[in-house]
Amino acid sequence: MFGYCVPAPDQAMLISGGRRGHGGAPFRVVTGHGKFVLPVMRKVRFLTLAMCEAEVEEKCVSKQGITLTVRAVIAFKVGNDNESIVNAGQRFLSDQDQMAVLTGRIFAGHLRAIIGSMTVEELITERQKLATEVLDTSKSEMAKIGLIVDSLQIQSIDDGDTGYIDAMSAPHKAAIQRQAQIAQAQASQASAEAEQEAARNQAEYARQTAVVQAQYNAEVDRAQAQAAQAGPLAEAHAQQEVLSARTELAQRAADLRQQQLVAEIVKPAEAEAERIRVVALAEAERMKIQAEAAASHGRVALDRMLIDQLPQIVKEAASGLSGANVNVLNGADGLGEIAAGLVGQGLTILDSVRRNMGAPGAENEAGRGEPKRRGGADDGAVEVR
Repeated sequence: MFGYCVPAPDQAMLISGGRRGHGGAPFRVVTGHGKFVLPVMRKVRFLTLAMCEAEVEEKCVSKQGITLTVRAVIAFKVGNDNESIVNAGQRFLSDQDQMAVLTGRIFAGHLRAIIGSMTVEELITERQKLATEVLDTSKSEMAKIGLIVDSLQIQSIDDGDTGYIDAMSAPHKAAIQRQAQIAQAQASQASAEAEQEAARNQAEYARQTAVVQAQYNAEVDRAQAQAAQAGPLAEAHAQQEVLSARTELAQRAADLRQQQLVAEIVKPAEAEAERIRVVALAEAERMKIQAEAAASHGRVALDRMLIDQLPQIVKEAASGLSGANVNVLNGADGLGEIAAGLVGQGLTILDSVRRNMGAPGAENEAGRGEPKRRGGADDGAVEVR
């Protein structure tokens, strides 16, 4: 927008031409934001708030009267408060590079004053003390011109051609050199000892190697001697093992042949004998069964024949009684007893024939005996004369 100005983050905007600024300042200070400025009625300038650097190289005289060249670097900037900005703006706004020149001159004067009160030894060993004193003495003076110092670094202190600093450092250098020589001697001694130890180790290794080699050679010779002696024994053992193996092989072959003979001859022969025995037993059993069947058939036929002849036998016995003088005492009962006696006689004959023929059951039937014949007149006896 026309007439609206904004300062950079590291700048302060100074507006002049209007009313005075804070505290009666000839201009107004604006930082961190923009502001509308009339193009004709107002004038705007910018003051840097960035970090600046000033280098100082100054010849100074120490407390002992020794001339020293001191080099230092100062880091400074304009303060952030309005008072510092106003002070710096009134002094450096037209030529802001003069801030570094003026700062260097201020610090050069303070360096000469402080170094004049210190010895070279103090300056060399206490540089931080020198920097702190210079900062403390210059702080108020720098604040008047609106500047603040962030740091001061003493880069070098040189005595030129006087050689004082070198002479001052000579004892330390000599001590350091002595220490270095001692360390070098110790290192050389340690190196020599290490070399000697290495040589001893090599000699010991060579000796142990020779001993081991000798032991190895002795072991080899002993093994060769044992091998030479063990040759015939080994050959005998080998032959014995061969004979044992052959004997075992022959035994196995005999066992195998025996098994073959058993399988080819004995087993078939035993099987044939068993077959013949079984056949013979079966044939004998068959013949026995046939004989028993024939004998049973004969007895049945004989019994049948005898039974068929029984009526004829009874008839013949009855015909024998036809001419006899028979007195029947008890009437019809007596005739029945006569007929029963005839039948009993026929059965007795049949039993006798069976016993003579060896028919089974004859003994049982023979035990029966003849039928009991009753006598007497009261019993209906029959008298035959």
